[in-house]
Amino acid sequence: MSLDNIEIDEQWLKEIAEFPLVEALFGRRSRRFFRGAEIPDGTLAYKSKHEPLPLDNLEKLLILLAVGGVTGWHHSVTRHDRYKPHLSNYSGSASGRTFPSAAGFHTSEIFFTDDTGTYIFQTRDAKPEAERGEDSRHSIVELIDKYKKRIRKISDKRLHIPNYEPYMEGHNSWVANRPGTFLAFPVGDLAQHTIANLCFYVQNGLSIYDDVNNRKIPGLEQFADIIDVENPLPLTFLDQYSLAELSAELSTATYAGMLMQQALGLGGWMFDGIDRLTVLGASGDPEVPGLGFRYDTDERWPLPNPTGLEGVFISYTPPHFKDMRAAVDAFCERKFGPNGPFHPDTPGPWKAPRNVRSSAQVHDEQFRAAVAHIAQYVYDTFGKFPATVPSVYSLMYLQTHHLDLDYYDKFFGPHSYLRTHAEHLEKRHGIKR
Repeated sequence: MSLDNIEIDEQWLKEIAEFPLVEALFGRRSRRFFRGAEIPDGTLAYKSKHEPLPLDNLEKLLILLAVGGVTGWHHSVTRHDRYKPHLSNYSGSASGRTFPSAAGFHTSEIFFTDDTGTYIFQTRDAKPEAERGEDSRHSIVELIDKYKKRIRKISDKRLHIPNYEPYMEGHNSWVANRPGTFLAFPVGDLAQHTIANLCFYVQNGLSIYDDVNNRKIPGLEQFADIIDVENPLPLTFLDQYSLAELSAELSTATYAGMLMQQALGLGGWMFDGIDRLTVLGASGDPEVPGLGFRYDTDERWPLPNPTGLEGVFISYTPPHFKDMRAAVDAFCERKFGPNGPFHPDTPGPWKAPRNVRSSAQVHDEQFRAAVAHIAQYVYDTFGKFPATVPSVYSLMYLQTHHLDLDYYDKFFGPHSYLRTHAEHLEKRHGIKR
């Protein structure tokens, strides 16, 4: 994916920027049939008369900016009565992206694959570089220029996902990740997200007990002056809470990309019908390496547990950290260190960002020790962190492709696609129907 020469069509970008939100919302549909596709049987059997038409680099970048682009400085969670007058210090990132993240944790990154290879689009901790103009709008050209450098190639090959179960659900086998298509998907660090929630709980005086083994976490009494050790929350509640929050982050990222499809006149859909272990690299089949993440197995776990790919994307847990205290310290450094949301030198949206960011309370030694104590108990007891959910999690995928409008004209009534879809091939690629 060479980004040196991108054909910029200023008029087309202007039309995209002015595409109505209401039309994107109410015109959104899963449009799966692309140029080069085939449905071999059934009532809607059809074989495309056209060769696949891959997305060009501009189309790819516009989808990526929608799925995971940086939009400005995070406004932060402003206030909590328990620790006034300090600024709430939940956030993990100082930047905001095109999708929401629980308390600004932002623990996911965007991966994507097509016929040119497999890549990561790293915007989780990217600072805002594209400024709004006097009309308060972003320049799409500037967004492309600033953030295309966040793309990193990790393989020369399209991600290999066999189009049959258990690797892929049967209803996607004819269409997903086919030649000519573009597949983007966020991957979340659920271990880090769970650490972030543990920090949230401890900051609000809450503790945890092991409801799986029906016992208290030994040694929590030493932290009784900052947490309520007599009325703890279930460990499984912490895991489920974190998984649900991260799932929302992964889902809204792909949804934002799907809205962009409507403006661009591209087809596609968001779905969860690819096995996440296959994608991450824990299929157990050497012929299906996925992203190549390290994973471990244990008789205590029903499924393998991927933890990351060194140098690309790792979760905040051993073996990528020597212990959970090291992972907690790394998370605190992300928050309070240089470029973090609570470092005084990090710019921000306020008129006096230094004053605002400096007003957040820094996690002290006792606080870190309490969080790390709970986390280490979990790791030692269950052999992984978190205890009952994966360390790394993927859920939703967004496929984007060029529609074969002949299929829709043959089988559907009017309004099965938008005017942008009707005009795209000729306007963008000079292909007349």
